[in-house]
Amino acid sequence: MRTTVRLNEALLARARQEAARRGITLTALIEQGLDLALRSPLKHQQTSAIVLPVCSATGGTRPGVNLDSGAELLDGMEGLD
Repeated sequence: MRTTVRLNEALLARARQEAARRGITLTALIEQGLDLALRSPLKHQQTSAIVLPVCSATGGTRPGVNLDSGAELLDGMEGLD
């Protein structure tokens, strides 16, 4: 099958040199590379669970604070400076 692939010029030059060094065509080198890349699945890094801090403060919000309105929250925070 024929297809068009756009490659960085420096990468293409290196690939051509490597194919010549191995005595294979550029197409064969690209096929080998794709086969290798597709054969091994991506490995996701194991991450540990993130523990969120729990607030133990009491008292709740200030009187008149509406947590359902972002605009009101911003208006209220402007006066705290």
